[in-house]
This record gives sequence, C-alpha cells and structure tokens, in this order.
Amino acid sequence: MVDKMSEASRRWFGHMKKICTDVPVRRCEGSASVGIRRGMLGKVLVVLLVAGLAWAFPALLPPPPKICGSPAGPTFTGPRIKLRDGRHLAYKEHGVPKDTAKYKVIYAHSFGSTRYESAIIPLETLEELGVYVVSFDRPGYGESDPHPKRTIQTTALDMEELADQLGLGPKFYVMGFSMGGHSVWGCLKYIPDRLAGAALVAPVVNYWWPGFPANLSKEGYNLQLLQDQWALRVAHYAPWLVYWWNTQKWFPYNSVIAGKAKLSPPDLEVASGIAKHASESQKLKEYAVKQGVFESLHRDMMVGFGKWDFDPMDLKNPFPNGEDSVHLWHGDQDWVVPVILQRYIAERLPWIHYHELPNVGHLVMHDPAMKEVIWKTFLTGKKEQIVHS
Repeated sequence: MVDKMSEASRRWFGHMKKICTDVPVRRCEGSASVGIRRGMLGKVLVVLLVAGLAWAFPALLPPPPKICGSPAGPTFTGPRIKLRDGRHLAYKEHGVPKDTAKYKVIYAHSFGSTRYESAIIPLETLEELGVYVVSFDRPGYGESDPHPKRTIQTTALDMEELADQLGLGPKFYVMGFSMGGHSVWGCLKYIPDRLAGAALVAPVVNYWWPGFPANLSKEGYNLQLLQDQWALRVAHYAPWLVYWWNTQKWFPYNSVIAGKAKLSPPDLEVASGIAKHASESQKLKEYAVKQGVFESLHRDMMVGFGKWDFDPMDLKNPFPNGEDSVHLWHGDQDWVVPVILQRYIAERLPWIHYHELPNVGHLVMHDPAMKEVIWKTFLTGKKEQIVHS
C-alpha cells in the first residue's frame, strides 16, 4: 500500500512538473493544490489514529480486581494469613496435625486451579505416612489478594512466610504441579536453606530460559498449538496485551483458558474421569477467578513466560551432602509441556532425581494411582509400584 501511494505521488508530481514548465502561473496553483490535499490527508489519518486508539485503549485495560473482603468484592470463606506487605494469603490444611507430622509440605497448585486442587493424596494415605500438607491460593487466585508486582521470587517468599506464620519449623518440603512448578523453582533459587526437599511435577517451562539451546527451545515451542504459540509470544514480548489477547473474540487465544487444551490419549482418559464431576469442577474454576481473570490467569502467563531474574539451569544443588533431594516427574505423553525440554533440564542438573513416566500425560496429578506413587516416592525415597484400581 505504501509503495503504491509513493508511485502515485511520483506520477502526480511528474505530471505537475510538466504542466508547470509550460504554464508557470499554474505551477503555484498546482503546488498549492497538492499541499492542501496532502494536509487534508494527514489530518484524516491523525483523526483515524486517534479514533482507533480511543476505541482500542479501553479494551487493552483489564478491569480492576474484585478484592476478597472489600466492599465491592466477594467474601472469603476459609483461613488466611496477613503477609508483611498487607496482602492476604488463603490456605487449606490437610493430613495429620503439623505438631506431630513427620513431613510438612507446602503445595503450589497449577494454572487455573486453587488450594482445593485434587492433587493432594487421600487423608488415609497422609495419615499412613504422617504427612501435613498446606496448600494455598497463589496470589490473585481464589481468596488470596492479587499482587500486581508478582514475580517468581515474591511467590517463593510468600511460601516462606506462610511456613513461618503457621509454625512449620526451620525446614519444610515444597511441591508444585504444572504452573505451580515455577514456585518450586523460585524456592530452590531464593530460599534453598529452608527446604527439606522439593518436587516438580510436570512443571511448565519457559521457552526463553537462556540455558536451552535455541534449536531445542524452538522444537519444543513448535510442538505447541499455533494459538498457544501466539499467546506465549504476547505474554513474553507484549505483556500489556495479554488481557486483550485472551478476551477478544476475533481469533483463537490460549487453549487452556479456552478449555481446548492439546491433550494426549492418556490425558483424555484422565479428563473423562474428571468430567464425571463436571459440576464440582466448574465451581472450582469459578472460584479460582472470583477476583478476576487478569490477576490470576493472565498474571500467571506474564510472570511465567516473561523474563526471569534467573535461569533454573544455573541453579546449584541445594543438598550437596545428599541429606535431602529434588525430584522431577514428567510423562512421555505430555502434549502440554514437551518432555524433550525436561530431559535437557535433567541432563543439565544431574542432582535432580528425574522420573520419566511412560504412557502418562500432563494430568498426572489427577490420576489417583499416579499421584499416590509420586507423593510416597518423594517423601519416603522408596520407589513405589503403580497400582491402578
């Protein structure tokens, strides 16, 4: 379009030059006419640009969050602690009393989930092992206050403060599933001296971590659905567009938010079991975003796929004497997070106990048999046999 306009301009001015050579008086008239027309065109373009911005700008801005407990916000229904900066963090306790527990674990939930996530093993298993678990709504989810300046580090420090206010002692275990894995990476970086052990289960990767070879990162990235490739690009390069991108109706946005994630056959089988409790699942999804989608889902994307202050592949072993351990589980049929990237992480960090699960997808923690094996192996160190009911 620009080239055609330039060509038209050249033709026009060439034509006017020829006329003005023969009729000098008309030269001024022609130049004046062109100037007037160009001036009008410029004004029209400015008006259109201003009108476009006036229309688009409100659509780019997310609505303010509905803070739990505020006059215009929803009520909170469970226990919360008040953090040093004044925010509140909602939590739920599971298992045996923490005063008698052999293992004390802080659990970080996945994308679009909450402290009620079904990844926690049944009470009888927790009692058998002597486990106390506290799950929490990550900032902006459920009934935890949003954190507009949330980073990987701030969530790790929130977990440390949760442990201190609940009296978990000098050391505790951490586990994160899917997007909750970012919180565990944060703990390994910022509070390694507080950890008794760490578990990453199907952790989401950031394709822009510097430690990934460019060809491998590109290969993993290209395995994503095209709509997810674009959603991740926006989150990384233009975070100010994330709200608009994932709420507009012109073209496909993030597949997980849209409820159309790319699931492998094993995941489809697990999902069919979840579908039997569709009503309960829908209530939990609504609970997760009760304060708004921007400070929960969208903030997760901006933080998780934005620029990190560290590269997980540069981390040092937090347990050099072998007193405790870090585990990573991943299914070889995970179509949400490519397994090839986890294999590379395991190679770069040989101190991580890497468990690749055959014929298992991303929803591993929603499979009752699989999650029980993971929890038992993580806490006891004994490799458990998978038994499907």
